[in-house]
Amino acid sequence: MSPILQGLANGSVRGYGGFFGAAAAGAFESIASASGTGSSGTITFSSIPSTYQHLQIRGTADSSGAGTQQDLFITLNGVTSASYTWHQVRATGVGVSPTGGISLTNASVYDAVTGNSAGANVTAAIILDIHDYTSTTKNKTLRLFGGFDNNGSGQLVLHSNLFINTSAISSISLVSGGGGNWETTTQFGLYGIKGAA
Repeated sequence: MSPILQGLANGSVRGYGGFFGAAAAGAFESIASASGTGSSGTITFSSIPSTYQHLQIRGTADSSGAGTQQDLFITLNGVTSASYTWHQVRATGVGVSPTGGISLTNASVYDAVTGNSAGANVTAAIILDIHDYTSTTKNKTLRLFGGFDNNGSGQLVLHSNLFINTSAISSISLVSGGGGNWETTTQFGLYGIKGAA
């Protein structure tokens, strides 16, 4: 897939809370955005600038893969060797399920997005943080929070990954699981988070 990197957007995202705490006005900058086409299961952000402290991807994610929910696979720098570990807590209306794994070929987020059996107009929302992405001395940590409501059912997912690699992150691929494509309701935005002045 060709790079979709765009110039910095004029606006900034303000008032963000979550994993990093409240951000000062202008602390976020839009780097790029992408939408599903219905004919590809991969969206890649490439040539990511190294001028921020952290990265965040916000999005709505809907796969054509079978089932009410589908997996999201994240590949960093095109690395598909057994370099990823993970743990996850998934909460539904009937219980909470903790799971985890090691030595995976991508940062797998299980049941994170909606599949083709979800109700009409039901799409998952996700927020993915990648910390210290320019460091060349640290392995990389990813954290994702997401979920969806399916007219009374649904789920919440809290997920983390360790990418055992000290290279700076320059590309991120978001892959729909189950052989599905990203539907046209899928939209991802990549943001850079400024460090302290």
